[in-house]
Amino acid sequence: MVDGYQPLTDSQWQVIELLLPVQRRRRLCLRHVFNALLYVCRTGCQWRALPPQFPPWTAVYYYFYRWQRLGLWQQLNTVVNALDRVAHGRAPTPALACLDSQSVKLAPRIYEHRGLDAYKLVNGRKRQLLTDSGGRIWAAHVHAAHRHDSIGALALLPRRPWWARRLQLVLTDAAYRGRFARHLHGLGLRQQISSRPSTQRGFVPLARRWVIERTFAWLACFRRLVVDYEFTPASHVTWLLVANITMCLNRT
Repeated sequence: MVDGYQPLTDSQWQVIELLLPVQRRRRLCLRHVFNALLYVCRTGCQWRALPPQFPPWTAVYYYFYRWQRLGLWQQLNTVVNALDRVAHGRAPTPALACLDSQSVKLAPRIYEHRGLDAYKLVNGRKRQLLTDSGGRIWAAHVHAAHRHDSIGALALLPRRPWWARRLQLVLTDAAYRGRFARHLHGLGLRQQISSRPSTQRGFVPLARRWVIERTFAWLACFRRLVVDYEFTPASHVTWLLVANITMCLNRT
């Protein structure tokens, strides 16, 4: 994965602009707006600290939340994932997925959706990710860190989206038993549980599930995601999708 901010190349922009509303004439170039969002995600800078080569921060902020409300980020993420899989000789959508969670600290003075993960001793929020066998993020959900994984993950796949029609098997650890396991069964999906042996300490790579741990490591390269700075979990989910889009584009 390329480290550090890089603006969109011409070929990458040709992919992105197909899903952006570029037909109407605007004072701002949406390519510059998109590059500014990639910069914020990678460097973690404040909105008001955007360098002058980008559009005004108020305009970038506006498009970030407008595209979030329209569901455009999820559409972009799904299309870029599919194109990246095809480029690597895979089917456009996955048949196997990996599910896990990661607790992250929440910035001070933000009290909404905050909780303490007593196991990891993290005061903040928990992000649930569903990735394919290549580590691409297909779905994400963020909630208070004290909520149990099996309960918090229910909103990750409330129903079976179109890209999950091929999906057959979901790999999880033992924390996703109970309600979530029954929810997967109701969606027509199979669950396979694999966990670290109780006799072993520290990180143990598990067959096929290690890819989601690698994805969590990749996310640490995006400073906007190292700490949750967002007032709403939906905004943090959006930055997760922006990071995944960046990684997929850099591989093509």
